[in-house]
Amino acid sequence: MLVTTTENVVGRTVLEVKGQVFGVVVRSRGVGGNFVASLRTIFGGEIKEYSSMIEEARRHAIDRMVVNATAMGANAIVMMRFDGSEIGQIMSEVVAYGTAVVIDKP
Repeated sequence: MLVTTTENVVGRTVLEVKGQVFGVVVRSRGVGGNFVASLRTIFGGEIKEYSSMIEEARRHAIDRMVVNATAMGANAIVMMRFDGSEIGQIMSEVVAYGTAVVIDKP
């Protein structure tokens, strides 16, 4: 499955638009992770516990989006984007979304 942030794929033609597609992941750090992260906020710098959590959540959101696009009969996703938000100050939501399409074979 080709996933791109661009509207078009160079050298390929979109044959069919299947529709919007997305993958959602909601994550929460454990008590220990939150404690270590809160200590890091005192001293400044990158909060690696949260960076790794969000990076992993983005990968899982893309994987879920690809599964949904495949179920729709698509072989590519164009205009892929991420969105994120906080839920109740203890959870993070990551959404990967785009347009599922069928593109011609090279």
